[in-house]
Amino acid sequence: MDFIASNDAPHAIGPYSQAVRSGNLIFLSGQIPLDPKSGNLIDGDFSKQAHRVFDNLRAVLRAAGADFRHVTRATVYLTDLGNFQTLNSIYGEYFGDHKPARSTVGVAQLPRGAALEIDLIAML
Repeated sequence: MDFIASNDAPHAIGPYSQAVRSGNLIFLSGQIPLDPKSGNLIDGDFSKQAHRVFDNLRAVLRAAGADFRHVTRATVYLTDLGNFQTLNSIYGEYFGDHKPARSTVGVAQLPRGAALEIDLIAML
C-alpha cells in the first residue's frame, strides 16, 4: 500500500491520506472546496466550489499517475440537492464521455461548511 500526496491539493485536515494506492486501485479521500495554498474554504457560488473540488481531485489523481479516465467510481455529497443539475454539468466537463459508476447523496452538512464533497476510486 502506498500513500499518495500532492502539494497541488489541500493537505488532509485530519488523520488520513489524500489517497491510497493498493495494487492497481487508487482510493481518493473526499475533497471539499479548499484552496490548496491557504487551506481555507474558497469563496464563491456552488459552481466555483465544484470546480475547486474537481481541480483538487485532478491534482491527487495526477500524483498517483492517473486522471479522470481512470476513475471507476465516484461518490458525491451535496448539502443542497437543488445543486444536482449544476453538479452534473460541471461533472461532465471533467469526465467527458467517460462515465464511472456514481452515487449522489444529500447530507445535512459537510466539514467547514462546504456545499459538496467528492471521493473517487480509480484503477491504473
